[in-house]
Amino acid sequence: MREIHYISTETITLETLQEILSHDKALELSEEAKVNVQKCRDYLDKKMASHPEPIYGINTGFGSLYSVKISDENLSKLQENLVKSHACGTGDEVPAEIVKLMLLLKIQSLSYGHSGIQLPTLNRLVDFYNNDILPVIFTQGSLGASGDLAPLAHLSLPLLGEGEVYLEGERKDAAEVLKHFNWEPIVLQSKEGLALLNGTQFMGAYGVHILMKAYKYSYLADLIGTISLEAFDGRIEPFNELIHFIRPHKGQIITAQRINEFLEGSEIITQQKKHVQDPYSFRCMPQVHGASKDAIDYVRKVFKTEINSVTDNPNIFIESDHIISGGNFHGQPLALALDFMAIALAELGSISERRTYQLISGLRNLPAFLVDNPGLNSGFMIPQYTAASIASQNKQLATPSSVDSIVSSNGQEDHVSMGANGATKALKVMDNLERILAIELLNASQAIAYREPLKSSDFIEMFLSSYREIVPLVKEDRILHYDIEKTILFLNSFQIENDLLTMA
Repeated sequence: MREIHYISTETITLETLQEILSHDKALELSEEAKVNVQKCRDYLDKKMASHPEPIYGINTGFGSLYSVKISDENLSKLQENLVKSHACGTGDEVPAEIVKLMLLLKIQSLSYGHSGIQLPTLNRLVDFYNNDILPVIFTQGSLGASGDLAPLAHLSLPLLGEGEVYLEGERKDAAEVLKHFNWEPIVLQSKEGLALLNGTQFMGAYGVHILMKAYKYSYLADLIGTISLEAFDGRIEPFNELIHFIRPHKGQIITAQRINEFLEGSEIITQQKKHVQDPYSFRCMPQVHGASKDAIDYVRKVFKTEINSVTDNPNIFIESDHIISGGNFHGQPLALALDFMAIALAELGSISERRTYQLISGLRNLPAFLVDNPGLNSGFMIPQYTAASIASQNKQLATPSSVDSIVSSNGQEDHVSMGANGATKALKVMDNLERILAIELLNASQAIAYREPLKSSDFIEMFLSSYREIVPLVKEDRILHYDIEKTILFLNSFQIENDLLTMA
């Protein structure tokens, strides 16, 4: 029987989301959520019946059309028009795993009872999630303020029987899928279109998805960097805790501890060294990797707050009898965090590429380009080019989106976060980091073989043994594209413990 996660006011964490996704849990509204949603809807209906004055987004136009009063008989049409007119996304399709997260986060935000959504509308979103009905959404179109309007409009279209969805891997018309499940299209009531479209769930879903990968690849950066250290015959002194306790940045201390644990029992690290110092890319792993850890930790805190928040507008407060138009849809907190995360991930890639460069340079009794008969064989010359190219692209992608803003909606929306661009950009940086680390592992695993018969630690030897089953040593030149792709798949399949999601 499928496990169930109940949507409630209980704080949802990164670990909670990981568990929901990894166990493929179904969603269900808790009784608390149902009561909160229904009470809010009842309050709004009564307020509309007794309050003839304009209330923004409920009986008015939107954006710079806020002063246009809409008659009661057109309120449902107003909300339907809003969803259709705002569905103007373009570009690449949003990956399925991120669309699923968007659904989950939208359901969570609407469940608190401050948005005026109908229970049938929210239940239909839950049905979409539970049946893997994933709306077709596009990456381009959101300014990251007024909410992620275009992406969330595409998320909402299938409620009306409009737009397209993926079901069982096939792209289909939403109307066809509703008919398949014997569902009638939702008739939106006052405020509902705005509740659906306002919000930060596009940025939020990207951020959460990247964060979960960031923790894993931060760990792998430490592990692969340690294998490179062994292959380069590096020294252990830079990881002595005495150094790090006098500059006690959390990430720095964690990195040094982790590297020491990886090296426990290694014959290579304990052999006498001819050199007294290592290059920064090895020696400063705790400081560089650690700074990225601390940045990821900050981003985690921002997103934890965001995914437990109400981010549409206006907000309804039953107890104080207020409907307040504000700006909780503005993505500035996420925009800054996504830019920071992109920078942190780009730096993990930058220092990784430098270690790859050192390994192929013919230093410390390693053959040039890590292959026998260099000259006849080019060996690992060109994978470093590839890593350098990707690391350079990451530097360009790490240019902040959040410092930009373009006036929209006739000047009414005169400062926007551009966090959606930051989100898609940060995912590209994350994917690039994966490739750079794959290339470092390809090089490090080849280089460490030249240290035989000395062995590294049991943990590293076990890791390398598993990897060798996928990518054997290079004896003479072959097409390394395939090795890189196999290495990426190997890293993708590598599982880390859930508790590592608490430290990068």
